[in-house]
Amino acid sequence: MKVVVAIDSFKGSLTSLEAGYAAKQGILAVYPDAQVQVLPVADGGEGTVEALICGLGGDTVELTVTGPLGTAVQAKYGVIPARRLAVMEMAQSSGLTLVPEEKRNPLHTTTFGLGEMIQDAVGRGCREFIIGIGGSATNDAGIGMLQALGVRFYDAAGKSIGIYGRDVEQIAKVDLSGMPEVLSKCVFHIACDVNNPLCGPQGASAVFGPQKGATPEIVARLDAALSNFARCTQQTLGEDYSRLPGAGAAGGLGFALRSYLGAQLRPGIEIVLDAVELARYAQDADVVVTGEGRMDFQTAMGKAPCGIAAIGKRCGALVIGLCGSAGEEAEACNAQGIDAFFPILRAPQTLESAMDPAHAKQNMEKTARQVFSLLAACKRIR
Repeated sequence: MKVVVAIDSFKGSLTSLEAGYAAKQGILAVYPDAQVQVLPVADGGEGTVEALICGLGGDTVELTVTGPLGTAVQAKYGVIPARRLAVMEMAQSSGLTLVPEEKRNPLHTTTFGLGEMIQDAVGRGCREFIIGIGGSATNDAGIGMLQALGVRFYDAAGKSIGIYGRDVEQIAKVDLSGMPEVLSKCVFHIACDVNNPLCGPQGASAVFGPQKGATPEIVARLDAALSNFARCTQQTLGEDYSRLPGAGAAGGLGFALRSYLGAQLRPGIEIVLDAVELARYAQDADVVVTGEGRMDFQTAMGKAPCGIAAIGKRCGALVIGLCGSAGEEAEACNAQGIDAFFPILRAPQTLESAMDPAHAKQNMEKTARQVFSLLAACKRIR
């Protein structure tokens, strides 16, 4: 028997791989000769770097970069040397949590640190990037990041502009001559789970600006600035991605990544499942095991387990879900490819006890063992 285990993390309890290896132990207790492949699962947000480093055999890089307010911060990202792959979360360098609440104002924040992280990874030989861009403190349209990568921006008088959100409105000319040629050989996969365009009522400034400290007046100023940047970019590159779904992500960073680095913006879970090669491993699998901390109607609306189930069903596998708990409408997951799901709790207990990692691992292992014991019994009946 061949089994692929790809379980999302039980947040606050088990990481993706901890849950997966606990399930593997239960499976092997029933089928000791089974081939069980455990793959990490993440959605492109917090935890993605750790999951892929552990699952793909990578290393953590720590470096000092320019934070959202222009001061130095410590950031981490992952490198998988065998694949020349870097995995990053832009929130490490430019995240909202790095800005004290009283200082939140997207006129005064920058993505420069993300560019420094990319530059560092390129210097280490990385040519493929997975970057999650959620949780930003910025609305600078990515000009900070681009300046760290050698792009130069000038105002109408020919003077170089700054790296912050307030500087975007001054852009009159873009100079790409300082960009390293190696960037054109890099592939960027951007984990982006919003569909907002760059500008307008549904754009970066109007929708996300207030969350970052923007007043209505600042929102209007920033939106006009992003429109100006889109015009200058079109004049320079001959392309206009300002209406692209996701262009407004992270204060317009999605627009900069697509326009200047040729990045592809996709849902985070799709990028991660491609990176761990789920489709390849599931190709001849008998069973795919997935799950998450709580399965309910939201799971059926496109969360990780149903994305995994869709791949499993295309490969002809039986798909089983294991979860910490199941909501009233969890049955909706059955229509999305999960043949059956099983909560792992074995007795009434407090939430604290249920989430204790040792208890959760034990419950996962025992539930997986019982599920696969049932599969073995069904084979005997046949």
